[in-house]
Amino acid sequence: MTRMRKVIGENMMKALHSQAQLTSVVEVDVTKLMKLRARAKDAFAAREGVKLSPMPFYVKAAAQALKAHPVINARINEDEGTITYFDSENIGIAVDAEKGLMTPVIKGAGDLNIAGISKKTAELAGKARGGGLTPDDMSGATFTISNTGSRGALFDTVIVPPNQAAILGIGATVKRPAVIETEEGTVIGVRDMTYLSLSYDHRLVDGADAARYLTAVKAILEAGEFEVELGL
Repeated sequence: MTRMRKVIGENMMKALHSQAQLTSVVEVDVTKLMKLRARAKDAFAAREGVKLSPMPFYVKAAAQALKAHPVINARINEDEGTITYFDSENIGIAVDAEKGLMTPVIKGAGDLNIAGISKKTAELAGKARGGGLTPDDMSGATFTISNTGSRGALFDTVIVPPNQAAILGIGATVKRPAVIETEEGTVIGVRDMTYLSLSYDHRLVDGADAARYLTAVKAILEAGEFEVELGL
């Protein structure tokens, strides 16, 4: 085992065995979001200098929902028997690097727009894969997002990192027949669908808290109201 693999393994074991972890899942219709991205991506890349991937939308929605559900953006201080509720959304992004799983942190993600998140994500992912991450890049996460859907997984039960209350897993976006409510009634249509999974520490987060948070993220993504930020 390499030193990096040993460290990753030790952290995962510590995280899994020090918390009461479980996972909740919701299904999200991201058809509108994918259409918005397709319309905006060329102009966005020319204007901002980075590609417009789906990831920044998920980060934006996750951070926005954290503001309304602070119990998800928190930490148990076991020695003191207290809880810290963070007033900033510092979101760790799991990156599949050659040396192993790296999780650089977007500091203050809740205060960034789609362009800011896109640039920071591209910068940190580039550093992770190129070996240029600093200790500051890797520290201070209050919440984490893992996008295993980018490698084809429908959903997974992600392990909550140490000193955090929850982690959001993003599944693959696939086209599936779905029930749609229209003005003319209920119909079946081909939609872009994805699963979001929230693994959380049940010592701090109850199932109802997790469901409320996931429902909030789902609502933001399905509304797809990012036209102003994308210049549409």
